[in-house]
Parts: sequence; structure tokens; C-alpha cells
Amino acid sequence: MAPTLFDKKPQPGDLIEISRGPYQHWAVYIGGNEVIHMIPPTLTGDDFGLLSSLASMFQNDMAEVRCEKIQDVVGPDSFQVNNMLDDKYRPRERRLIVRDARRMVGQVLPYCVANHNCEHFVTELRYGKAQSQQVRAATEVAVVGAVATVATAALGAILFGALLKDDGKKRRHDN
Repeated sequence: MAPTLFDKKPQPGDLIEISRGPYQHWAVYIGGNEVIHMIPPTLTGDDFGLLSSLASMFQNDMAEVRCEKIQDVVGPDSFQVNNMLDDKYRPRERRLIVRDARRMVGQVLPYCVANHNCEHFVTELRYGKAQSQQVRAATEVAVVGAVATVATAALGAILFGALLKDDGKKRRHDN
């Protein structure tokens, strides 16, 4: 999708989800084709490549709040309006979302990919609650993976034990 086209025309205070391949970057639309977003200060507008942005997310513990044209933030990636938690939480008034976002521009804030990333930033502005569905989904995948690993190891141990037990019976029977 071209950065100047919207599937759904955004309204001030809407959340903009930008697909960056394995993760999504988030911003708040404030009108006039501008968004406010939080990004590690080492990244520039030209530096939204996958490897540089992923490395920056894990190397920085601070992020800058910026106001930029949406097309400069999106670059070649796709994006959509995604007010994903509207069914769960009542959004704050649009004018308050925009006002509070504008007040934060230029600030450097603590950043942690797990508990204070760009998605936490925008959901706190819109809903008054900092949440990240990406982190929640990644955590669930990690937990399922860990459980599957433990279950596989346990099953392997049980099968190995059964083989040893069966082998022991066979040796006693042969004698």
C-alpha cells in the first residue's frame, strides 16, 4: 500500500500500525498527515531498515518522541489504522490524545522492548493504559515453546526409561 493511501481514513488520535516484517512499529495520528511516535534516538528517518531497526531496539534503553510526516515514518512499509483495544478500553478524547502526544515531542523516555516500547507509548496515549499485544503474543509463543520443550524432554525420558526397563527384562529372560 502506498504511504499516502489509507484503507480507513485516520482521525486524530487513531493508532497507526506500521508493518516492519517480523514486528510492527506504532504511531499516533495527529492530523495533517503527521504522526507522533517513539523511536530510539540512533535511528534516523532514512534508517528504518529491518536489521538497523531491530538492532536499535535491543541496544537502546532510551527513545525519543518525534513528530514526523507519516510517509517519512512508514517509508516503503505498509501501514493501517488499528485501534485494536477499542473493544476492551474506552479511548480517551481525541483532542486529549493529540494534546498529550504533542506535549511529549522532543522528550527522551526510557525504552525497553518488553515493557516500554512504541506500542506501549501509543496505547497509553489512546487508552490511558500501556499495553503491547506484540509482547503479549511473543510471551505466549515463548511459554508454549518452553512447555513443548519440557514436554518433549519428559516424553523422551519416559520412552528412554521404558526402553531400558524392557531391555533389562529381555536380558533376565535370556539368562
